[in-house]
Amino acid sequence: MKLNMKICLFLAVAALSASCCRQESMEELTARVFERAAAQFLVLDANIDSVALANPGEPVYPRSINDDGTLWTSGYKWWCSGFYPGSLWYVYEYTADEKYKDLALKYQAGLEPLRYRTDDHDIGFQLMCTYGNNLRITKDSLCVPVIVDGANSLATRFDPEVGCTRSWDNKKYTFPVIIDNMMNLELLFKAFELGGPDSLKNIAVTHAYTTMKNHFREDNSTRHILDYDPETGEIIKVYGGQGYSEDSAWARGQSWALYSFPMVYRFTQDPKMLEHAIAVAEYIIPRLPEDGIPYWDFDAPEVPNDVKDASAAAIMSCGLIELSKYVDAEKSARYLAVAETMLRSLASEEYLAAEGEVYGFLLKHSTGHRTKNSEVDVPLTYADYYFLEALMRWRNL
Repeated sequence: MKLNMKICLFLAVAALSASCCRQESMEELTARVFERAAAQFLVLDANIDSVALANPGEPVYPRSINDDGTLWTSGYKWWCSGFYPGSLWYVYEYTADEKYKDLALKYQAGLEPLRYRTDDHDIGFQLMCTYGNNLRITKDSLCVPVIVDGANSLATRFDPEVGCTRSWDNKKYTFPVIIDNMMNLELLFKAFELGGPDSLKNIAVTHAYTTMKNHFREDNSTRHILDYDPETGEIIKVYGGQGYSEDSAWARGQSWALYSFPMVYRFTQDPKMLEHAIAVAEYIIPRLPEDGIPYWDFDAPEVPNDVKDASAAAIMSCGLIELSKYVDAEKSARYLAVAETMLRSLASEEYLAAEGEVYGFLLKHSTGHRTKNSEVDVPLTYADYYFLEALMRWRNL
């Protein structure tokens, strides 16, 4: 009898030890994160409604947290306005719970006027996160004209002499082009696929080639801002932008590059785009810290005693997962291993907000514009969006 008791006790302890040591599967991690996102985004919606009621007028969208700890919101024209409704579309896709579809449509509706906006380049972010995901998930044909109209509006910002679409209408610059603008090419490609004119695809391809030629240094790191002369197409000046300097590797800039060039390859099957995407990945990976979450700028002098950027990690993980599908088995396994490290870190207690925390955002510890001390070590809507997108990409591998 005593022997049997000892055996039972041993087996119980062994089972407990095994359960404690077993790593959470990616499927379990994804389920846990989406459960948290579903709860958080209802909190965020309630907080946004409170702001909207106090300030009647145009639609209100979440942005971040102010220095004084209050919720920071924006209007529909702010470049980040599409990320929260885009995140809601991912929660709906994962859960099939209609209330998240209704919420996504609620916030998406306020962005519809952007289809005719010609004074900014970020309608690609705003319309593809919302109408693009809506079309992909629900097949709602009413999204098609919005996407095509938006792409035609974006195309008005293209200058054939420069070979790029203009980023901002800002008197500080002559014809600025930022690495972020690569992300908006998806709107042009998608609109072409949906029946838009050939010129949309041609503009996107030309912009990608010009960026590949001019934005990248010999080590395959990317600059943030190039200012062009629209008369000659020559570069007037390089600006550090949101990075530490014009010579440094701003982490989110590298992430935009890592995400966008595999995307361009997806639409074009151009081997030069794939080759460049690999070069960007090979620059980034050796410079990542152990947990995979980059510091806000790889070359900031205070690293490792500086802030990190969860948003850059989320975007990078998306890019690595897509890139893994286009490369040989050895590279694929390596890229997926790095992406998994990033996703596990983002899903940890350090980065994942507790239920009800930070007004309903999902991730903590992102950095927007460190050099201007703006959005430093805070939640950001695009960090949430690309984190969920990366998990859905992993799930669909």
